[in-house]
Amino acid sequence: MITFLHGKLVEALPTQVIVEVQGVGYEVLIPLSSYDKLPPVGHEVRLLTHLVIREDAHLLYGFMSATERDLFRLLINTVSGIGPKIALNILSGISPAAFRGAVANGDVKALTRISGVGKKAAERIVVELRDKIGAAGAWEAASAQRALSAEDQKLNDGVLALIALGFKQVEAHDAVRQAQQTLGPQATVEDLVRACLRKP
Repeated sequence: MITFLHGKLVEALPTQVIVEVQGVGYEVLIPLSSYDKLPPVGHEVRLLTHLVIREDAHLLYGFMSATERDLFRLLINTVSGIGPKIALNILSGISPAAFRGAVANGDVKALTRISGVGKKAAERIVVELRDKIGAAGAWEAASAQRALSAEDQKLNDGVLALIALGFKQVEAHDAVRQAQQTLGPQATVEDLVRACLRKP
């Protein structure tokens, strides 16, 4: 499995790029969200990748962030009827935080605004991903709508980690706040989460 490419960006289009790695040019399909983050042509680039092998082709999909790649993999591996092409459309049409918020809140209408996603596909996405995205998705989407200070971002990351570990949103928020009061402002996200998990 090719997990990333690090080389020179030779060509960049909104849907695909060519990256030269030690004399070999790789054609990589990308979402618009990654295109917006690319360096200028001729500069070094590092793309996280996902290889899809079909009978007639080996296709390499590239992403500028792990969040984008994780969402792409979640879509193609979990939702029936969603292939790589539609997964790229979803990443091109909505941010990962907004997507998780739409799924967590059952917002089918927001998902149908994405090119290639009809009502049935949107409903399937909500049903099949809601348990996997759940409360953490709703919390992340709400947090993304307001600008966070570095301190608030740290608290937010701690809350998201606890929700992912099974805490309810209110419990997670209270636990992180208490841990921060005990440990002080220098505590890292890991320190906060560990302190919350150690509580009786």
